[in-house]
Amino acid sequence: MTHDITVSVDTDALRHNVETLRALVAPAAVMAVVKANAYGHGAVACARVFADAGVDWLGVADLDEALELRAAGVETPILAWLHAPGETFERAAAHDVTPGVSDVAQLEAAAAAGVRAVHLCIDTGLSRNGAVESEWPTFFARAAQLADRLPVEGLMSHLSNASPEEDGAQLAAYLRAFELLSEAGVEPPLRHVAASAAGLHYRGSRGGSVGMVRFGLACYGLSPFADRPAADLGLRPALTLSAPVTTVKRVPAGEGVSYGYVFRPERDTTIAIVPVGYSDGIDRAASDRASVTIGQRTYRVRGRIAMNALVIDVGDDPVEVGDEAVLFGDPALGRQGADDWARAFDGITYEVVASLSARLPRSYA
Repeated sequence: MTHDITVSVDTDALRHNVETLRALVAPAAVMAVVKANAYGHGAVACARVFADAGVDWLGVADLDEALELRAAGVETPILAWLHAPGETFERAAAHDVTPGVSDVAQLEAAAAAGVRAVHLCIDTGLSRNGAVESEWPTFFARAAQLADRLPVEGLMSHLSNASPEEDGAQLAAYLRAFELLSEAGVEPPLRHVAASAAGLHYRGSRGGSVGMVRFGLACYGLSPFADRPAADLGLRPALTLSAPVTTVKRVPAGEGVSYGYVFRPERDTTIAIVPVGYSDGIDRAASDRASVTIGQRTYRVRGRIAMNALVIDVGDDPVEVGDEAVLFGDPALGRQGADDWARAFDGITYEVVASLSARLPRSYA
């Protein structure tokens, strides 16, 4: 029933967000991150919009995502930073994709493949990918030896967003790494450690005139902060998820609703069925907690969210089959936001949009 579900993306909002972010961090360069199907918004379409809006780079997780963009004719520089063991980087070289490399083995493979340039990934405290500090001397020395045929274009890390003090410690580590790399004879023009949260909040992480900020969630008009809505940041949510009501029925007081009967109305009421469920990426933990909007009214999801459906309690309101139910969209238009849904299952806004099934049809206007 995916043809009844609408994932609509406002391309004007995408452009507005990029323009807002570029102005905020200027003169730093801006990378729009389109990994995970552009956080559920559709990678190819969003990449085209961002490229047209003038972003300097596009960011993806891996080479598969990068090659999808290249196959669609996207020509903007692309950085991919997560690689499977044994990656040869021949695909990167063939399609002009810049890899972020995390160790000497990846550096050697990129050089052997004839990659145009690399960004060196370092771990400054997030404890994910990237070379740890004890590995920097060897990593940087080999990068310097290969620099004539494999230029180092960037030095990248990622903040944990744990606290200002801990992020400051990570930035200090990053600066130590840059100094050490410079001493080895390599000074990459692009220095980037900030993603959306740090780019919006922590000016010291933007890197100055030779810096770059990797904006992901913010490009889509969503806030990375639990206590700061997108509107306060000058951003506009671009995605609206909606579906038509398919069934309306009267339920007597005490009647069980959906699996497990976790909801039984205290009085006679009307329920409406909306054909969206956890197979579409709607978290089941939002059962009996989230809300949707029909017209100008907001209604509670009742009972457990099923694989292909959820139930809302509309009381005595005259809701009809075919009425549009909006799960989330732009709160400025009177709708529930993706952050509202995140709170409903004790999650984060990233999960709400990135979990949307790629099989759902998306429209752009």
